[in-house]
This record gives sequence, structure tokens and C-alpha cells, in this order.
Amino acid sequence: MGEHFKVKIADCDHESIDIERSILRDISPDIPWLRCKTEDDVIAQCSDAQALLIQYVPMTDRVFENLPNLRVLVRYGVGVDTVDLEAAARRKIVVSNVPDYGTEEVSDHALALILSLSRKIQEANAFIHRGTWDFRTITPVRRLQTLTLGVIGLGRIGSALARKAHGIGIKIVAYDPYRDKTTIPEYVRMIPLDGLLNASDVVSIHCPLNDETRNLLDEHRLGLMKTDAFLINTARGSIVNEVALEKALSQGRIAGAALDVFSKEPVLRDHPLLRFPNFICTPHMAWYSEESKLELKRKAAEEARRVLMGETPKYQVNRF
Repeated sequence: MGEHFKVKIADCDHESIDIERSILRDISPDIPWLRCKTEDDVIAQCSDAQALLIQYVPMTDRVFENLPNLRVLVRYGVGVDTVDLEAAARRKIVVSNVPDYGTEEVSDHALALILSLSRKIQEANAFIHRGTWDFRTITPVRRLQTLTLGVIGLGRIGSALARKAHGIGIKIVAYDPYRDKTTIPEYVRMIPLDGLLNASDVVSIHCPLNDETRNLLDEHRLGLMKTDAFLINTARGSIVNEVALEKALSQGRIAGAALDVFSKEPVLRDHPLLRFPNFICTPHMAWYSEESKLELKRKAAEEARRVLMGETPKYQVNRF
């Protein structure tokens, strides 16, 4: 009989954990599905865990200190801004994410938002619902092939969006100080961030949230954008300063914006950004398709299994 491990799911808003249990059953026959929300919840309910799968719950230095048996933490999703990576590394705890489960979905969603804003689909639809059938209500609309798309963050998702947008004739510029310059496609021109904001007709954000990128697009940088430019964010909410964005929209300093992510979620009905007709909001769903949902669960469980079985992790984000 093989060795058994204590695996727990601290929080997860999925419909079931059947996939995780099927992948881990032989090494962890009983995987509890918990509803942790706070540090205290994790400490109280997961102190004996050797592997932990999480979605939203905060994993701080204090939490790690009280989980003495923990060997691996896997987050459902890409972002790890709720995890103290240094605290985990000091304790030799592997922290992994699932960075490639929703690449096509998020880049597709970003492109859909770009098309909807630039073709003014939402505004035209609203006019028709109010009884106005007249394309002149939404002029001007520019030909897509005359536009320049600025991609902030040229990782998996940013690169996928650049490829798709290039495929329909949109010119691509990008900013990513960490990208290997030898692997950049020939149709992408790398430029500094301020230059990208000046040059782009559409700006799409695809960088991680960390101390360097928090409020990256503040009032000053939003002020560098063209007055007829659009802003898209499918990355993390706090990369864009929402107060500054509201000010830019109210003063007509940019032409519109679309966000799939906010600094605080869920978004309340009285959020000030929701009053603008040239603002599109979706409920943090860019990652979602039926296929990506299942892939996320499978890959998270497989990563936990790899570490527990002494194999090299595939998606480790901290180093020690």
C-alpha cells in the first residue's frame, strides 16, 4: 500500500471537486472541501495539511507559520498576489499556480472587448433598445486595420492576444521589461510604457499584479493615452487606478474602457464606473470556458500530486 498524504482544498467556488479527488484518490483517499475565508479559518482547519489547494483565501506569513507540515500550495488560477511567496520560500514550501489553462479564453475575451468598444457594439445596442435606429448616434468608428494595439505584458496571454489581433490586421506594440527579446515575434514592436500609451489606439493589460504594477495606470499614465483610445483590463483590478479611470472617462480624456477585473469584487451596482455608456464590465469571467474550467482543476491537482510524490513541480512560482 502506497504512502498517503493529507491534501485539503481550503476554498473553491466550483461545482464539485470530483476531478481533484479522482487524480489524488490513491495518495489521499479523503480530501475535505473547506470554505475558508480568512487567515484564522486556514490555520484552524488546515494545520495538518501537507498539500493545499486554494482559490481566494489569503496565505500570509502567519498562515504558513501555523501550517508546519505543508509542502505544496497550489492556487486555482494564474495570479498569486494573495500569497506571501517569500514566507513560503523560507519554509521550503512550493507555491504553484496554473498559468496556461485559460490563455486562449482570456486573450479571446480581451479581443472581444476590443472589438466591442472599437465598433461601439454596446452603445449601438443601447440606442436600438431605446428606439433609435441610426448609425450616426455612435460615430465615429474607425477601421480596425488602422489601429495600433498596445499590449502591456507579453507573456502567454499578451502574446496570444498580439497574435490574434495581428491576424486581423491591427498593428502591435508592446511593453514588457522581462520578456526575452530574442523570442519576440517580428510583428511586435517593443517600446517603453509611456511611448506605448502615447502611440496606442487600444491599450490592453496582461501583466501580473505585484508591488511594481499596482496602480501602474494611475492618473498620470492614463493622461498619456490618446483622447480617442480605449483601455482593456483582463489581468488584475488594482493595476488600474479606478478613481483615476472614472475621472478620465468623466472628463472625456479617453474614449472608453472595458474591465473584467476590479480592485474589489464583486462590483456593486452603484460603482461609479457603471454609469458610463462607453464602459463595459464583465464579472471576472475572461478565464472561463467549459474546457478551461476542467483543465484548471486537473492541472492544479496534478501539480500537488507531483510535489507530494517527489517529482519536479511544473508550475512553481517561488524559488528556494
